[in-house]
Amino acid sequence: MAVQVIPYLMMNGNAKEAIGFYGKVLDAQVLFLQTFGEMPENPEFPLPAEAKDRVSHATIQVGESVIMFSDIFPGQPHQSGSQVTICISTTDKDKAKNIFEGLQQNGQIRMPLQETFFSPAYGIVTDKFGVTFQIHTEEDK
Repeated sequence: MAVQVIPYLMMNGNAKEAIGFYGKVLDAQVLFLQTFGEMPENPEFPLPAEAKDRVSHATIQVGESVIMFSDIFPGQPHQSGSQVTICISTTDKDKAKNIFEGLQQNGQIRMPLQETFFSPAYGIVTDKFGVTFQIHTEEDK
């Protein structure tokens, strides 16, 4: 079982620009980039045209480390300077559940831990200190 702690930058429509900037400045390589328009469509939540080109998820490699990015969905609140979250990624669904449950004590669940199209267990929680964590379970390969 591997566990990684990864900085996750939430941008306000300029994630592609930030990825390009960090690519040049940090000599980073793009490992993955997907826009909201490339995600499977959900008829219950139609995608506005202005969101289609925004980044839903991206990962860049900087040396031995990675940084993850996404743009916020149009209309969501965004405050510059508070857009960094911590992504805890594991291949163990039970470990993800234990971490999520521990962090939610006296905190606030932003998205319940649940199966998504990209993860068997993914959720977002802000702990009692105001730090927001994304808990992500990777499929064991």
